[in-house]
Amino acid sequence: MASMVSALPTNATSVGRTCGSVLSVAEIASAEEYFNAHKPESDMSAFAATLNVYWHVISKDSTLNGGNIPDSQIQKSIDVLNQDYRSSSLSFKLAVVDRTVNSDWFMNAGPGSNQQTAMKRALRKGGASDLNVYSVGPIFATFPSSYTSNPRDDGVVLLYSSVPGGSSAPFNLGRTLTHEVGHWVGLYHTFQGGCLSDGDDVLDTPAEASAAFGCETGRDTCEHQPGMDPIHNFMDYSDDACMTEFTRGQAERMKAQMATFRGVSPF
Repeated sequence: MASMVSALPTNATSVGRTCGSVLSVAEIASAEEYFNAHKPESDMSAFAATLNVYWHVISKDSTLNGGNIPDSQIQKSIDVLNQDYRSSSLSFKLAVVDRTVNSDWFMNAGPGSNQQTAMKRALRKGGASDLNVYSVGPIFATFPSSYTSNPRDDGVVLLYSSVPGGSSAPFNLGRTLTHEVGHWVGLYHTFQGGCLSDGDDVLDTPAEASAAFGCETGRDTCEHQPGMDPIHNFMDYSDDACMTEFTRGQAERMKAQMATFRGVSPF
């Protein structure tokens, strides 16, 4: 499966996040069928892993507004990742930062484009368990189930201005990367499938009819299902300051996905 999902913060606070996904119902069904047949049977509570991060800064010129973010913001992004994933026993270590000036890649490396294919073929490092982050203009992430069919496409493409201290308020506290890495480790949106399906395939995330924006406290779009909408979950679309948690079920799923599709040992 060579599918991608994107969650795009914009610079306009009135617009909020938007998302474009090319995951079909059939692709999700195929990935879940394989996962359920091959996921580890062992207790995942002992699972712990440190994952290397290869960060590729793609800019249109040498300026910050042109995408040339400093090392300090990259390290702050890694710090936020480690804070947000602490409950999962996954941690992230910055291995390499490299820099490329290429205005075509910076502006046009969207899902399925020739530019993103060329960019990743030129720059990607490591194997299935190594996280490659490409900071550019558009953003999206690949799922772990996509790796085998197209390993060169693997990774997260991140809006450069969504890093901590960037200009994309209210999406500039680092939670866009947390969200996109959530897809990379195998999580769907909390509103996947709405109220009437298996949703995100995690039992302890309440059903949600649609994405939440801003910080809609008290929202309950699936009134006949238990629980209020998970607006504070990293896999919803709330503002960065409103995002605070993964559930225990999400942590268990991401560990099992990493073991199944990325070859990360649970022990």
